[in-house]
Amino acid sequence: MEKAVVAALEDIKGKDIVVLKVAHLSSLFERIIIASADSTRQTKALADNVVQKLKAAGAHVLSVEGAQTGEWVLVDLGAIVVHVMQPTIRQYYNLEELWNQPEPKKPRARKKAAEPKSPG
Repeated sequence: MEKAVVAALEDIKGKDIVVLKVAHLSSLFERIIIASADSTRQTKALADNVVQKLKAAGAHVLSVEGAQTGEWVLVDLGAIVVHVMQPTIRQYYNLEELWNQPEPKKPRARKKAAEPKSPG
């Protein structure tokens, strides 16, 4: 589904497309995809294209928010949340910095120290 979203954004000339893996930060979704658009018209067109292409591929679109103003449109696909934003809005909210946190390292299993042999 991630590749289909990116392809739908590229079809309408979405810019600066970023895919962030966020499953370690939220149990609500696994990925965030962010793209920029040059105008409210393009923002709406990008979001509409994502919705149309993903529905055609059999995906379920949970909701679309922000299409009225077109400065920032969010498409909720369940495991993936797509943000289509105008550059000034994207820079202001800086979602990449907020969500691009490294996955914590898993602690290594400690080796048990060898017990000294008892004489005898």
